[in-house]
Amino acid sequence: MNFYNNIHPYYCGIDLHARSLYVCIIDQNGNTCLHQEIPANPDQLLKLLLPYVGNIVVGVECMHCWYWVADFCADIEVEFILGHALYMKAIHGGKAKNDRIDSFKIANLIRGGNFPMAYVYPRKMRATRDLLRRRTRIVQHGANLKAHVANTTSQYNLPPNKLNLKNQCARNQLRATFTNPAAQKNIDLDINILDYYATVLREVEWFIEQQAKQHNPVHLHLLKSISGVGKILSLTILYEIGDINRFVSVQKFASYARLVKCKAESAGKTYGTQGNKIGNAHLKWAFSEMAVLYLRGNKNAQRYLQTLQKRMSKGKALSALAHKLGRCVYFMLKNETIFDESRFLKG
Repeated sequence: MNFYNNIHPYYCGIDLHARSLYVCIIDQNGNTCLHQEIPANPDQLLKLLLPYVGNIVVGVECMHCWYWVADFCADIEVEFILGHALYMKAIHGGKAKNDRIDSFKIANLIRGGNFPMAYVYPRKMRATRDLLRRRTRIVQHGANLKAHVANTTSQYNLPPNKLNLKNQCARNQLRATFTNPAAQKNIDLDINILDYYATVLREVEWFIEQQAKQHNPVHLHLLKSISGVGKILSLTILYEIGDINRFVSVQKFASYARLVKCKAESAGKTYGTQGNKIGNAHLKWAFSEMAVLYLRGNKNAQRYLQTLQKRMSKGKALSALAHKLGRCVYFMLKNETIFDESRFLKG
């Protein structure tokens, strides 16, 4: 965990909400210069910060509405830092809690060098990353609809269908499955939504890929050089990483991608693992998926997995393969080199 420890004449902590801000400004000696609630309005915030521009740092907790504050600070050339929500949750323990107290605590955390930092994702790629995450949620909902179609067929004791509902013709075949009109209407509802999703998602995926070719075409090409990695996996890894240079070591990257587990130890005793929720869940999914797809039809990779299984279970072997792929991606993007399978399987 990285903590902010730069020294400034003034420190500003903001307790951030969708419609209001509670702003606290303190000086180096801990004296409160300003402590005020204002509407979530750039003009109102500018009035408070203007006398301190050039001598202040602004810190907020990583909540859903921090984007505009980060962009606002960049525009007026004020340093902005983002607090890691999970770490700050532990630090903010106290008997009394309200917006006024929280903003004061944030300002003091910055002043004392105890402010746990999160990554301020670049403005130019932020909206595309959010669109890609939104696409993932839509795809997951589509998978639930497909499962509902299969479950409804079983519910009425009909023969299981082998149809791939990704295809339009397969979905059309299900429009005359049930004699009961209400049951058929239930299926038609799912099919109609799947039809719409198929059309919209094609447009969204094309748009995201075009954006990626503008943002970082080199890294997109490098990721696709790995066997089994297609458009969606490469886009997910590209946008969830952002700038690979923000990770000073491969160990930091593996931790961020949830590819390692940390032991909980005290007094020489181990109490299992902890911190499994800290990191990027999207990268964890991407590398787990990559490990499975990399093995598909790849005899050399399958033999490598069998070698791992001599020392561990299949589940742990897949996790070890995902970890190794994550490390490989780190060095590929860092050095801008394509995937070398012979070197990967040799190590």
